[in-house]
Amino acid sequence: MGLKSLNLKTVFEHVDRDFEWAVKILKEIISIPTINPPGEHYGEFKDYIVEILRDIGMDVHVHKVPKDYVSMHYPDYADKPRYIIIARIGKNKPVLQFNGHYDVVPPGSGWSRDPFKPHVSDEKLYGRGAVDMKGGIAATLLAIKTVISLLGEPENGSLEIALVPDEEIGGKTGTGYLVEYLGVPDYTVIAEPSNTNNVWIGHKGALWGFIEIYGKQAHGSTPWHGVNAFEYMVRVALDMIREYNAKLDSKHSAYDYGDPRAAKPTINLGGEVVGGAKINVVPGYYAFSFDRRLIVEEKLEEVEKEIREFIDEISKKYKQNGVEIKLKIVSKLAPAFTSPNNILVKTLIDIGKNLGLNIRPIVCVGGL
Repeated sequence: MGLKSLNLKTVFEHVDRDFEWAVKILKEIISIPTINPPGEHYGEFKDYIVEILRDIGMDVHVHKVPKDYVSMHYPDYADKPRYIIIARIGKNKPVLQFNGHYDVVPPGSGWSRDPFKPHVSDEKLYGRGAVDMKGGIAATLLAIKTVISLLGEPENGSLEIALVPDEEIGGKTGTGYLVEYLGVPDYTVIAEPSNTNNVWIGHKGALWGFIEIYGKQAHGSTPWHGVNAFEYMVRVALDMIREYNAKLDSKHSAYDYGDPRAAKPTINLGGEVVGGAKINVVPGYYAFSFDRRLIVEEKLEEVEKEIREFIDEISKKYKQNGVEIKLKIVSKLAPAFTSPNNILVKTLIDIGKNLGLNIRPIVCVGGL
C-alpha cells in the first residue's frame, strides 16, 4: 500500500484506535518536570521516550551535548546534562523530520492544580507543556505510529523525529547543536500546536542588547562634581525613540505576519534597566536593554551594524560632557523564512483543506 492510496477514513480509524495511547504518553511526559532554566529531569525524559520510540519500530540514537559546548553558551547550566534524541524509520532520502523541544518554562504561580499532574476537563488536557510543546510531541508520535502501522518502512524517503532541549532559553544547545554537528534534514516540521489555523513559514529575527552609559559618580549633595548617568540614559533613550524608530517606520515586509503591525521591524526599549546605588548618590552608571525584531528581509549583521553606527553618533554628541556610551550585544537570532510556494508548505495547506481548515502561511512574530 502506498501513501497516495490511503484515504482519510482509514487514517482516522488508526488515529482513533491509538488516541488513548498518545494521551497516556502525553500525561507521562508532562509529569516529568523538564523545567528550563536550568534543565531539570532531561535524563528521565530521555529514558522514557527512547523506549516509546523503539516500541513503535524506530531506530533511535541519543546524543549527549558536550559539557564544554553547553558551558560556551549557558555556563550557569553546564552541570545539567543535555540530550538530543533522534529516531528514524527509512533509509532513503528525502528525510522529513519532525522537530520538538521537551523543555518547559517554570510553571509560576496561579495554578489551581499541580501543573505536573495533568488532568482532563471538557475534553482538554491541562498541565505545564501541554501545548508548548509536549502536546506536539505526542501528536507527532501518534502520526508516525499511524504511518508505520499502515505503510511499514517508507521506501521513497525517511521519517525522523528529533527531540531537543533548551528551546526555552534560545535553543543553541538543542536544535542549534543538531544543525551544527548532527546534520540537517531535507524538510523539517516543528509540530508546536500553538495555532492550528496557521503554518508558520518563518520567524522574525531578534537582536538583544544593552546600551551602557558611563558618567561620574558623586555625592547627591554636590551633583556638580558628577555626571549623572541616569539623565544621559534618558536622553539616549529619547534619541532612539525619536530618530531610530523613524528609520524602522520606513521598512515593511512583503509577507503575512498575522497582523499588519507585525510586518514591520520593531524595537522595545527598557525591558531591563540596571544602575543606581543609593538615593543620595549621583549615579555613575546606567544601562537599558533593547529588543530589536527583524522582518525576514533584513540581515542580522546589517541590523547590528546599523545600531552600532547609531550609538557611535550619539556617543560623539555626549562625549564632550564626560559621558561614555557603549553597546553590549547579549543575544542574536537570525530571521528564518521558507517560501509559501515550497512543496512542504503547499502540502500542509492542502492537508488542512482536506480537514476543513483554512490554513494561512504566516511568519511567526516570535522565535521558533
